[in-house]
Amino acid sequence: MILSTVEMHTGGEPTRIIVDGWPAFEGRTLLDKRREAKERFDHLRRGLMLEPRGHDGMYGALLVEPDHPEADLAVLFMHNDGYSTMCGHATIALARWAVDSGRVARQAPETTVRLQCPCGLVTARVAADGMVRFESVPAFAYVLDRIAPTRTWGPVTVDVAYGGAFYAFLAANSIGLDLEASPMRQIVDAGEEIALAAAKAIAIDHPDEPDLAFLYGTILTDGEEGADGRPSRNICVFAGRQIDRSPTGSGVTARMALQVARRHVRPGEERLFESCTGAVFTGKVLRDAAPVGGRRSVVVEVGGRAHRTGEARFRFDDDDPLREGFSLGL
Repeated sequence: MILSTVEMHTGGEPTRIIVDGWPAFEGRTLLDKRREAKERFDHLRRGLMLEPRGHDGMYGALLVEPDHPEADLAVLFMHNDGYSTMCGHATIALARWAVDSGRVARQAPETTVRLQCPCGLVTARVAADGMVRFESVPAFAYVLDRIAPTRTWGPVTVDVAYGGAFYAFLAANSIGLDLEASPMRQIVDAGEEIALAAAKAIAIDHPDEPDLAFLYGTILTDGEEGADGRPSRNICVFAGRQIDRSPTGSGVTARMALQVARRHVRPGEERLFESCTGAVFTGKVLRDAAPVGGRRSVVVEVGGRAHRTGEARFRFDDDDPLREGFSLGL
């Protein structure tokens, strides 16, 4: 078996776009295909994401046939530990690839790309210079100031918000960490432990789709809001111990929903968010959306840039004992 990919990155975070060679799905809807990928084809996810073809920080986007009538493309997001419901950095990469490759015809002054994701339809706009802005699904603050007991720091206070996936948020200095000075291993340890503690302490529910009802990761922030042209740094730890090298598109969306809930931002105001690589995403609340489970929800626009790094053809030989990949679990 040979799988063909296009390799891209957004702010340093990789996106391996799988364009050919994946076996056909039987499921009709995108969520059916997501469940089928877990049950029938997970060995291919592991083989592409993990060593020797990938690494513990790899991220993938599998192109599939859309079932949404307005979608140009449909995608299943994957990583070292499974499958995501939404991914902003990969959306930025996919939108640029779709236009640069001719999959979606280029328009002036910008091209609209409609991407069906497991969380819903996402609309992206690609400018002539490659800048991508996308409108995600409605985002909302789920809970504020909830306590999650941890072994290392005792009870920690977190907010949980949804931006296509659920994240727990807290300021790094609330547990004695500094996002620029603390060793990355300490930040990862904290992100993993807090995600597990928050998932245990806070019941997660999505009123529209049970498959989306889980805590995806922890986002530690510098405690700032990204206002007045000064980016706020955050680091997202997800899928156990994976570090997002980008500012995290779905995380930026969720952060904006939190700022709305705390009345720290108004529609039309732009915020800047920076990752551990220095890459910056923009965030802007465009408008209110219909309430989700009785909670105020908003449509957020996220902006960023992706770059193409290459193409690849990966073999899966039957006699290769490591064809399904491996992780050293560092």
